[in-house]
Amino acid sequence: MSHSASASAALAHEETHALESRDFGFWLYLMTDAIIFALLFATYAVLSGNTAAGPSGRDVFDLAHVAGETALLLVSSITFGVASLFLKVDRARPAVLWLGITLLLGLWFLVMELSEFSGMIAEGAGPQTSGFLTAFFTLIGTHGLHVAVGCLGILVMMGQILVKGGTAPVRSRLNRLGMFWHFLDIVWIGIFSVVYLPAVL
Repeated sequence: MSHSASASAALAHEETHALESRDFGFWLYLMTDAIIFALLFATYAVLSGNTAAGPSGRDVFDLAHVAGETALLLVSSITFGVASLFLKVDRARPAVLWLGITLLLGLWFLVMELSEFSGMIAEGAGPQTSGFLTAFFTLIGTHGLHVAVGCLGILVMMGQILVKGGTAPVRSRLNRLGMFWHFLDIVWIGIFSVVYLPAVL
């Protein structure tokens, strides 16, 4: 093996090791995020019955609206997966297209969530009304903030793919962003099951 080939192999190995380290670090971040959401779920469970003679979940939740939000996030996970598959086979433009669809679904979700919040506040069910509503707005708002950050990440990712193509670092970043996006889906399913369904049913 020539010296240049040996140097190239060493660089490739070093890059692979660096990307694996970043993946591991991102897993650690997700675990800390999971702990934050676990604490918010626990807080909601404790305060969910503390309505202070104000509106309860049955009074303010619209299950059809929430089902629409859930559908948007679930479909966005599928479209993100399709984008990842296209990038794996070095088809950058279709990957960007499917990421764009994912971004639109995420933004649509945020619009629906803000609409829900504004409607509740207009009805006098703001976060200051009771312990139940404080816990609700904190949990849902934290998730929504994460979705907003994910949307920003998708936008940046689209630019990187268009400029750099499907290089190993770009694919690695897309993989980490995908973990984040699918994690938010899992959290939302928990929210749907723990917050909305019991209150309405």
